Amino acid sequence: MNEQLIGFWGYPDPSLINKIKNQYPNCRWVDLDVDLGAPDKEILPKAYCKIIKNIINNAFALSPVKIAAPIGKDKCDSGWFAARLLSEFGFDCETSIYEQTLPKRPIKICTSNLPLIDKFNTIMNNIIDGIPDINYPQIKPQFGFWGVPPNDYEILKLFPAATHIYGWTRCVEAGTPADLELEMYVDASIPTVFYAQAFCSKTQLAKYLADKYNGLYIDVDDYINNSIKAKIEAFLRLR
Repeated sequence: MNEQLIGFWGYPDPSLINKIKNQYPNCRWVDLDVDLGAPDKEILPKAYCKIIKNIINNAFALSPVKIAAPIGKDKCDSGWFAARLLSEFGFDCETSIYEQTLPKRPIKICTSNLPLIDKFNTIMNNIIDGIPDINYPQIKPQFGFWGVPPNDYEILKLFPAATHIYGWTRCVEAGTPADLELEMYVDASIPTVFYAQAFCSKTQLAKYLADKYNGLYIDVDDYINNSIKAKIEAFLRLR
């Protein structure tokens, strides 16, 4: 018998997560945001957010028995549209809007001494079961990385461990994915790269904040290329 899967994206309402866990206690949860190498179903425009493309393509490739689908400010309009499109194709999508702004958890991973890629993995891989209750050693920031988890984690390997995370990923650690005030917070004294996925509405925030704080604005369509890599390396070296 094939393993049954529950798909999700973004940060589903914790009450929805618990409900589905009770309904499907033996299913494995899979983050549909992640690039898993699924073939392109060519349902979305070619020039479109790669993360949303991942959601659509992964759903068809994995055939989850149910999908927990955030559709409010905790995700984006594209997530709302994706839930509707997948429902049109027969997927069981249960939507949620989780716009809590009172912090549920302290920020300790975004500011820890973990390598940047490990910071992201620790936060994003524990959305369903909760972030481990560990006292991560804290580190004074040398640089900042603002934004969502990139489609291509190779970009994260360019940064030293002394890099703090800002933006939506910090909101996820706090348990408040729709907290715009926290999402826009950065340490003005720290040289920061402001990252957004190309064709994502968060490019609006990333560009504004990069201009405001004299940071580096970067948007990537799919995978990091040598030009983007050189820009980041030069910024880190010169700042």
